[in-house]
Amino acid sequence: MNLNETIQPLQTTAVDRLRVQIYENRQQMGNAAGSHVAGKMKELLSTKSRIRMVFAAAPSQNEFLQTLKSSEGIDWSRVSVFHMDEYIGLSLDAPQRFGTFLCERLFDEVKPGEVHLIDSSGNIDEECLRYAELLGEAPIDIVCLGIGENGHIAFNDPPVADFNDPMLVKSVELDLPCRQQQVNDGCFATLQDVPTHALTLTIPALCSGAHLYCMVPGKTKTAAVRRTLNGSISTECPSTVLRRHPDCTLYVDTDSYGGELE
Repeated sequence: MNLNETIQPLQTTAVDRLRVQIYENRQQMGNAAGSHVAGKMKELLSTKSRIRMVFAAAPSQNEFLQTLKSSEGIDWSRVSVFHMDEYIGLSLDAPQRFGTFLCERLFDEVKPGEVHLIDSSGNIDEECLRYAELLGEAPIDIVCLGIGENGHIAFNDPPVADFNDPMLVKSVELDLPCRQQQVNDGCFATLQDVPTHALTLTIPALCSGAHLYCMVPGKTKTAAVRRTLNGSISTECPSTVLRRHPDCTLYVDTDSYGGELE
């Protein structure tokens, strides 16, 4: 299959302002999302000297990242990239570090003009300020994200999520469902191995992006997708805030959608 070919969804729908596209499987979902993000990047780069992007690091993003890095015609030298969260307490060479994940799967291959990684190895308060200043230097054009099993976006778990957070970056304690997901995803062998704290972009920082693309495949995400689409907009399920964004597309497969197609 040509990774850059246009794949049509089985169904499209909308909930409030959130567009939803349902694909047969996660590979088709990732191919479509990667193609759409690549198209938006080229569109923006045709009128702007630089663009700024934020990426999630998770197995749910693998197919999307593979498609994006294989897309032709993108001038990555004019792209500045950020990531949205990082564990506190992992060694710098730990394979589970999100910066490492994105470098291995995307940044090292496409070579963006600027790569801004979160450094959680030193003074946490100072790093929050440093990264927030970088984020605040200019508007964010594109945010590529996922949704956690507990409805989190980045590491904004329900207990710490704030739709009106005054900060752009903060340190958080990870709740138990979030930490268990890291084991379920195969990132850590046991719950005890998963760090208890992390740095994260806040919900206002994520939602400041002009264009949001949210990729959520797999049966383990069915409940979170249902809550995102059907629940009240509340920090009890932080991803519901995506229904307020003026330009956000949610990409799901039939497993994560879990409902009957029309």
